[in-house]
Amino acid sequence: MSYEIKLPLFEGPFDLLLFFIERDELDIYDIPISKITQDFIDYLNDLEKLNIEVASEFILVAATLMRIKAKMLLPRKQLDEEGNEIDPREELVKHLLEYKKYKSIIGELASLEEVRLQKEKRGNILKELKKLSESTDVEAELQDVDLYKLLRVYEKVLLRFEDEKKKPIHSIVPYPYTIAEKKKELLSKLVDARRLSFEEVITAEPNRIAVIFNFLAILELLQMQLIKITQGEGFNNFWLQKSESETIEDVS
Repeated sequence: MSYEIKLPLFEGPFDLLLFFIERDELDIYDIPISKITQDFIDYLNDLEKLNIEVASEFILVAATLMRIKAKMLLPRKQLDEEGNEIDPREELVKHLLEYKKYKSIIGELASLEEVRLQKEKRGNILKELKKLSESTDVEAELQDVDLYKLLRVYEKVLLRFEDEKKKPIHSIVPYPYTIAEKKKELLSKLVDARRLSFEEVITAEPNRIAVIFNFLAILELLQMQLIKITQGEGFNNFWLQKSESETIEDVS
């Protein structure tokens, strides 16, 4: 016949000891250590049977109970400096009484916390009204302004202006050049002139984009065999000359 074991959950070993004391209506100042030790160990054994991990603090208290039990079985009693008998249960009773006191306070604090969480913060109505009035009243705002605040605002504006200047600016500039137009322009100049130096082409429009378009136009004209180049004066110069069969209409 199978049966089910129902074990209450305890927050700690002292909570379990208080449960045994209240259940059996024991005197906390005169604890029957043998009985309560056996109940405590039986509870731990039941936890192990259910494959529930036993916390180290429970094992420590179990060892303490067994040590107290062993001391009480000894024929020789321990005496203090005044010759009075020392009760091995004294320290345990002290801890139980402290835990019982804190446990009762924790219950009251938990109840107060639950009530407090259900409340809504009221706030300071006078302070809120003053804040609202200052946000809409310019004169009220100016009354709180001094030279230091003005200088702080001025400094922030300057820093923001400097940050804006340092930001990279990306702009797209349309250039009025095409390679086809540059090819026609070069061939037109070669109609009037027998030859044309590369330096002269660059000097006519001394900007980087124009130089690039002119250079690409020269390369395409060379590939189309509409012009030819010869070595000119200087290391970076050459002459442009039209081919014998070249006409402007040949450029596409």
